[in-house]
Amino acid sequence: MSPSPSPADLATPPAALSGGIEDAGDDAATDAPPARTLLVWDAPNIDMSLGSLLGTRPTSAFRPRFDAVGRWLLGEAGPEGVAEATVFTNVVPGSTEIVRPWVEALRNVGFAVFAKPKVVEDSDVDEDMLAHIELRRSEGGLAHVVVASGDGRAFREPLESLVAQGITVTVIGFREYAAFAVASEIVDFLDLEDIDGVFREPLPRVSLDTLPDDGAWLPPLRSLRSLLER
Repeated sequence: MSPSPSPADLATPPAALSGGIEDAGDDAATDAPPARTLLVWDAPNIDMSLGSLLGTRPTSAFRPRFDAVGRWLLGEAGPEGVAEATVFTNVVPGSTEIVRPWVEALRNVGFAVFAKPKVVEDSDVDEDMLAHIELRRSEGGLAHVVVASGDGRAFREPLESLVAQGITVTVIGFREYAAFAVASEIVDFLDLEDIDGVFREPLPRVSLDTLPDDGAWLPPLRSLRSLLER
């Protein structure tokens, strides 16, 4: 997993955490609730996908900046809408002191964090994310759901159901792993790296789907000598 993050990093730590930001526009008294844009960020899954993409633990240069994500979300919501950003994460026993600075940094940016102990292998946060989406849908005014997940396949049917109800759905992730969202005709896809300022440096990625005409080298993800260590 990633090294211990500092509040300045505002990045996804190796221990998969989650948080969210909420910002309302002018709360005029109306019968209908204001349009809400909801981000749910699957921190364990995004962290795992980023590590796979890099072939190593991400350094601070390659950890996503949540302030940039928050500004993007506010732009999606518009000045009159409500933007709510939430990060869902697991906390491995014994990692509290490593995780706390990252969680507090997220909260200071305006994200809410749902943290769940990783007590058994299937202590995932998928159901918690879906429950929060359903809560906001049932309250009315939900206009746009943004799911940040490495693949998003676990959310496919619920997200397609939202689209059928007239709610815009966007999946944020990495094109190398989000095949379902990239190919979908009803769910929008946005590569995380395409959000302005989300990474301090370009990710060292080469996709077989976007090779330049003159070809490209795909470097090894580990040393050949590691074969002798197995």
